Amino acid sequence: MEKRLSRPPEADTQGDTMNDAVLFDEITTAGGQRIGVVLLNAEKSLNALNLEMIKLLDARLSIWDRDDGIVAVLLRGSGDKAFCAGGDVRAMREAIVANDQYPDAFASDFFAREYALDYRIHTWRKPLLVWGNGIVMGGGLGLMAGASHRVATASTRIAMPEIAIGLYPDVGASWFLQRMPAKCGLFLGLTGAALNARDALLVNLADHILPQDGWPTLLTQLQQADWQADAAANHALLTALLGELEAGNGDSVADSNVARNLPAIHALLNQGSLTAFDAALRRQTFDDPWLAAAAQSYRAGCPTSAAVTWEIFQRAKHLSLAEAFRLELVLSVNFCAAPDFREGVRALLVDKDRQPRWARPLLADVDAGYVAQHFAPPWRPQDHPLATL
Repeated sequence: MEKRLSRPPEADTQGDTMNDAVLFDEITTAGGQRIGVVLLNAEKSLNALNLEMIKLLDARLSIWDRDDGIVAVLLRGSGDKAFCAGGDVRAMREAIVANDQYPDAFASDFFAREYALDYRIHTWRKPLLVWGNGIVMGGGLGLMAGASHRVATASTRIAMPEIAIGLYPDVGASWFLQRMPAKCGLFLGLTGAALNARDALLVNLADHILPQDGWPTLLTQLQQADWQADAAANHALLTALLGELEAGNGDSVADSNVARNLPAIHALLNQGSLTAFDAALRRQTFDDPWLAAAAQSYRAGCPTSAAVTWEIFQRAKHLSLAEAFRLELVLSVNFCAAPDFREGVRALLVDKDRQPRWARPLLADVDAGYVAQHFAPPWRPQDHPLATL
């Protein structure tokens, strides 16, 4: 159920005080315009996205897009720990385990609606700000990556850790990971390595680093700003306002791990093949703790996920954003039909033994034919759920 915030937006809406998955509000500016405010209201699950939340968000953004009185939208998560820790993959696993159909109806509907929402955010004409405080993973990054104004803080931790659960980097990652320097997007997809705020700036997943307690100040500044009727002017206005707030940020923000390791990432990913990359990460010892953690994450991850992720980077290089989302929907329903996703979620989130038994435990077991099966559409082109993007 949708519900408006029952207290002023300046308040720190902590905890699940109401059962509503997403809370919406509108604040009035000094000039009489309105700013939409969205709160993901599932703090106990780190604001993980479920189907209800996706439907509510998409419907409200559609309404606000047509409302000329709305000049901008702000999106944040409840609590201090996370903006959004991803999609509700446990519910996804339960749904596909309970059915023996292909393509799975729940998976097809969930991913199609999620990717349509992400596409709407990428292409939304008005300023849309995401407050990416704390954990931003998987589906949360899908919401943040496409926003026109993406704010990180000292506590921001961004990752696409799908290799750990037998999936692959989706929610538009086949498009935005391509656009990072020195193939570091491919490295992040293969390893699930975490990014801090300065990393996010470097790889174009954030635009500003603001004080961690800066939300109330931001709201005050936005209410007092001289908003215009022109969306382009409002984009520029918000950028300038965030730049001013960023200049006054006194928080201690860690240095970029990616910048420090960019030469090593470049070398690892220019050996000509995934097999060579795999061998390098398994035989080398890395002194840098961030790089060592990334290598360990890769070694423990699903070999099929790695092979498909590598192939995505070859196939998606020149795809449009809409084409990338259509490709990802095919991949997602096919991963749900294969055993590794169910096994990965079981090991990490259900039984929590962290001992996944991958169907093909070695990269050498993952042949080109098996990889190609993941790219085979279960629908005719005209029947693709995202054909109209």
